[in-house]
Amino acid sequence: MHAAPAVDDLPWERVWGQDDAVRLLQGAASHPEQLSHAWLITGPPGSGRSTLAYAFAAALIAEPGDEAAMRQVLAGTHPDLTALRTEGVIISIRDARALVERSAFSPSLGRYRVIVMEDADRMVERTSNVLLKALEEPPERTVWILCAPSDADLLPTIRSRVRVLRLREPGVDEVARLLVQRTGVDEATAEQCARLAQRHIGMAQRLATDAASRARRDTTLRAVLGVRGIGDAVEVAGRIVQAATDDAKALTAERDEAERESLLRTLGIAQGAAVPPAVRGQLSALEDDQKRRATRSLRDGIDRVLTDLESMYRDALMLQFGRDTDLINLELRPELEALAVAWTPPRTLTVLDRIAATRTNLQGNAAPALALESMLVTVANGSAP
Repeated sequence: MHAAPAVDDLPWERVWGQDDAVRLLQGAASHPEQLSHAWLITGPPGSGRSTLAYAFAAALIAEPGDEAAMRQVLAGTHPDLTALRTEGVIISIRDARALVERSAFSPSLGRYRVIVMEDADRMVERTSNVLLKALEEPPERTVWILCAPSDADLLPTIRSRVRVLRLREPGVDEVARLLVQRTGVDEATAEQCARLAQRHIGMAQRLATDAASRARRDTTLRAVLGVRGIGDAVEVAGRIVQAATDDAKALTAERDEAERESLLRTLGIAQGAAVPPAVRGQLSALEDDQKRRATRSLRDGIDRVLTDLESMYRDALMLQFGRDTDLINLELRPELEALAVAWTPPRTLTVLDRIAATRTNLQGNAAPALALESMLVTVANGSAP
C-alpha cells in the first residue's frame, strides 16, 4: 500500500481530500499491470476531477523524480499531453476527432501520451461515437482520462470502455479548513462559504474571496422569495440574466482581448491597423470561439443560480418535514420557516421539479430569460406550466 501523498509532493500537491484516489493512481502510474488505458474520473462539481486528472497525467508522462516535466504537464504545455475543456455548451465532433487523431501518436518525450477530456458529459451521442474505437483499442502507450460529474452522464458504450474512479465528496468542515488555509479568511466566513457553495471547492473559494459574490447570491435568493406574480417573475428573471451576463463579461472580456491581440501579433498586424481580407477568416474563427465561450459562461452562471435556488427550496422542504439540521441557507432561516408554513410540501416539490427541468432546458439551448420567467411563474403560483 502506498502512503498518502505529502502536501508538497509533485505532481499531487494540488489534489486535496482524495487520498484513496491518489493512492490508486500512484499505483497505476508506477506499475503497468495496474494501468488501464482509459479512465473516467467522476465526482460532484468542485470535487477536483480535473486537478486529479492532470496530476495523474503528469505522473504518467514524466519519469519518476522529473519535476520539470511534471510541472510542464501541470501547466498544460508538455507535448505528450493533449487536453480539451470545451469552451462551448457541447463538445463538437471536430474537437473529438482532433483528440482521436492525437491519441494515435506515440509519445515524443515522455513515458505515455495522455489525452484529458474535461466535461466529457457535454458530448452528444454522435460525438461519443467518435471516441468509441479509440477508447476500446488505444495504442499501447496512450492513456485516456475523461472527467464527468457521474458515469450516468455518459453513454453505456463509453462506460463499458473505461475504468471508473469515483471521488469522495468532502464535508463542509473539511472545505472550510481548506479555505482558511488557502485564503486566510476567518473560520466563520469559511464555514459559511463552504456551506453556501455546497462543498464545491472552487465556488467556495470564490465566495470567500469576493464579498460582492456573497452579497449577490443573497440578493438573488431574497428576490426570488419575494416573487408573487407574473410581473415579479419577469422582473426577477431579467435581473438574474443581467447579473449572469455581467459576470460572464467580466470573466471573459480580458481574455478575449488578449487572444485577439496575440493573434494579430502572430499574423504580423500592428495594433490599430486594418485587418487584411486574407486573414479575416482566422479572426472570425476566433470571434466565433469566443462567442461560444461567452454563451457557456452565461449558462454556467445561470445554472449556478438555479443550484442555489434548489438548495433554498430543499431547505424549505426539510423544515416542512420537521428537519432543521444540516440546512444550507442558515442566513435565510426566518424567511424559509415562514415559507414552510405558507406552502404545502407538494408545492415545494413542484417548484424543485421545475427548477430541475429549467436546468435541463437551458442545457438544451432554451432562451435563458424565457426559461427563468416560466420557472418563476411556478414559484409564484405553485403550478407547473
